Amino acid sequence: MRSFASDNNSGVHPEVLQAIVEANEGHAIGYGDDRWTERAKELIRKEFGEDTYAFFCFSGTAANIFAVASVLKPYECVLTSSIGHIHRDENGAPERILSCKIVGIESADGKITTEALSRFLSWKNSPHTASPRVVSITQATELGLLYTPSEIRELSQFCREHDLLLHMDGARISNAAVAQGLSLREATRDLGVDILCLGGTKNGLMGAEAVLFFGEGMKGWADRIQKQCLQLASKMRFLSAQMIAFMSNNLWARNAEHSNRMAALLVEELQEVKGVKIPRPVEANIVFLALPPEIISELKQTHFFYASPQGEARLVTSFDTSDEDVRAFTQEVKRLMRR
Repeated sequence: MRSFASDNNSGVHPEVLQAIVEANEGHAIGYGDDRWTERAKELIRKEFGEDTYAFFCFSGTAANIFAVASVLKPYECVLTSSIGHIHRDENGAPERILSCKIVGIESADGKITTEALSRFLSWKNSPHTASPRVVSITQATELGLLYTPSEIRELSQFCREHDLLLHMDGARISNAAVAQGLSLREATRDLGVDILCLGGTKNGLMGAEAVLFFGEGMKGWADRIQKQCLQLASKMRFLSAQMIAFMSNNLWARNAEHSNRMAALLVEELQEVKGVKIPRPVEANIVFLALPPEIISELKQTHFFYASPQGEARLVTSFDTSDEDVRAFTQEVKRLMRR
């Protein structure tokens, strides 16, 4: 039985594994001076524009830290949602490694607004407070909701008016893009995003993320500090080979479309079950279910997922989630709820 705990728990897509095997032939120059890395960057430039600067990292947390480190001065800070991954779920890594302040803005749905950001503009000219420089948004959010294109455009315009940069933690940007019928570029750069952490690990890769800077002026000193951030892989070709597979033959979209469809199937199977509540919209591949605590306890004996003490289960579907996985779970929910 596959897990519903996280799309980090999924396997590696066969096309990605094959790409790694093919990259394993012979020797290649290390640290990114190899043909796989150049090909991966070529594919990314083809999608996002010729003045896109790509760097490959091991994990989403590392990607976020490296992205911010490349543009932030010691006295500057990051504004993000109070439940944003960079604020709540990275164990203080940005603060420890960057020695910078991450400011969490209270948000009921995980999104931040220009109105909320406006309250921090007075910090920019004070010697007593960290000066805002980066606005970081997560797409899809930790609650599985999506910023609409118009919301991202509004944030981008606000950032330009106030000399801020817009960073997107795109661990699930593939899911967001296919859900909104957009290409990766249309869902990011074309909306005004300055820096994108393009997630791969949650969408079928073994462990590879890309940090993309849109425009020469945006990459700061990224090429000089990648190694300081511990992200200059000596055998970079194996990260790059995964990115080649990801960007080829629409694999990023195929995987994301499937995981989104499995989330929709979960909702379809459970939305009419008496006693089961779906407390918020399902817009990508994350589903929350409100269930009696005793039902959650019994479900956990046969299925792996996370739940809050208040009785809300969080289910995340993956590229390798099957119809059978979904139906086995939903049938068990229905059985327990009938007792």
